[in-house]
This record gives sequence, C-alpha cells and structure tokens, in this order.
Amino acid sequence: METNPHPILKPGSSFMLAHPAHFLAQGFGSGLSPIMPGTAGTLFAWLSFAVLNLRWPTLFTPVVWSAIIVIGYFIGVWACAVTGKNLGVADHGSMVWDEIIAFWLVLVFITPAPLITQFWAFIAFRFFDMVKPPPIGYFDQRFKGGFGVMFDDIVAAFFALLAFALYRTW
Repeated sequence: METNPHPILKPGSSFMLAHPAHFLAQGFGSGLSPIMPGTAGTLFAWLSFAVLNLRWPTLFTPVVWSAIIVIGYFIGVWACAVTGKNLGVADHGSMVWDEIIAFWLVLVFITPAPLITQFWAFIAFRFFDMVKPPPIGYFDQRFKGGFGVMFDDIVAAFFALLAFALYRTW
C-alpha cells in the first residue's frame, strides 16, 4: 500500500468523512480532538460502552462485546492501514480506533465495576498506551501498518488488566 507523499498533519472533518475507513479509524470524530486525541478516543470508548450497556443490557453482554472487539480489531487493521496511507503517516495521532477497541477489552474484563474502578482502569490503560514500557514499545516500533497500530494497544490493554489482577491479589 503506497503512502501519501504529502502527509496531512491536521486532518479535519472533511478528511474523516471522505472514506468509511477514516470515519472508523478516527473514532467517529473523537480522534479529531485538538488536544490528546488518544485520550479523547479512550473517553469515547468508555462513554459508548456505558451508554450501550445501560440502554440495552440484554443485548450488550460480555459475549457480544467480545465478538464486537474481535471483529472491530480486524476491521480496525484495515481502517487504520487505509487511513494511515491516506494521511501519509502510518500511526497518525488522530487514529483512535485502536484505543477504542483496546479499552472496550479492558472494560469487558473489569465490569461490572464501580465508577472509581473504571476510572483507575482508564488511568492504567492510558499510562501503558502513552508510556509504552517494554514490551509495548518494542511492538510499537517493530510492527507497522494497520496491524501495528492496533496491536500495541491490545498489549497495553493486557498490561492494564495484568496490573488490575496483581492489585486484586494483594
């Protein structure tokens, strides 16, 4: 897949709406936040998870969420590859579908949980996603394209869940 030779540094709504892959990769617009788009995408994930679970609790079960996450991961590989190519930046900051899928994964494993627990899960996930301690940073550097964009956030979600599991055992 050939990359745009002229990178788009600040994509706007017209870019996002130009292709379904852009709309998805940019988190339905949450990735267009001028400050901390990854955090905005993660907040969108949290809000959408809460709203869908409250509105349709019998539909949005852990099994259904798991299917959404798996399917969303593979669609996200495609959407992030297309969007990165069109932006001219493989892992552009406005692409937040990776944060959305990864944080939904965290929420599936920790809920039902009080709001404060969900808040600490948010903090833990953002820490691992932003700081990228080993091996997250290794995967971020090693794997490129849509797969690379999506995979390092899944590893960050795993580390956030591992931190919660270790905390609960003490």
